[in-house]
Amino acid sequence: MSVLSSRTGRDRQRYDNNFRLVSGCIPYRLIKDKKLEEDTSVDFVNKLQVLMVSSPNRHDLVFPKGGWENDETVLEAASREAMEEAGVKGILREVPLGVWEFRSKSSISTNAEDESFGGCKGYMFALEVTEELQEWPERGNRQRKWLNVKEALELCRYEWMQRALEAFLRVMQEEEGGK
Repeated sequence: MSVLSSRTGRDRQRYDNNFRLVSGCIPYRLIKDKKLEEDTSVDFVNKLQVLMVSSPNRHDLVFPKGGWENDETVLEAASREAMEEAGVKGILREVPLGVWEFRSKSSISTNAEDESFGGCKGYMFALEVTEELQEWPERGNRQRKWLNVKEALELCRYEWMQRALEAFLRVMQEEEGGK
C-alpha cells in the first residue's frame, strides 16, 4: 500500500451489535506566539487551536474519523484517519475523550425504521499535532482549517462532534489546571 493512499471499502470493518465502530481524533496545537505566551489576560483556551477538515464534496467541517478495521487497534485507526483525512501526525492521547453513538449521514437520509441501521459508535481521542504533511491521501477531496475552540464549536455539523469537542476542552482545562 502506498503511503499516500487511503483505505477503502468495509470488508475489514469492525462492528458491535450492528453498530459500525469508528475511530477519530481532535487534532490540536498550542499557538506559539511570544506575545500571546506573555499576555496573562489570554487564558489557556484561547491559546488552543483545533484542526477540522471539510467533508468530501461539501464545505462543512468535521474532525477526522473513519472506520476502525479488524487489523488495527482503535488508536491506530484514529492516527490513520488523521493522516488520511487531515494530513497530520502527532502524539495521540491513549485515553478516549469518550464514545458517542450516532447515525451515519447516509443512513439519516434513508429514514430506516431499524434504529441500529446505519448506527455508528465513535471513539474520539485528542491528537497533539507535531507534523503537518504537504501531501496526504485525501488532500484532493478535503481542505483543512485551524480554528479556535469557540469557532469550532459553532461550525461542528454534528451534535456528537460538539460533545466530543466539549469533552476535549474539559480534559485540556483539567490538565492545564494541574500544572
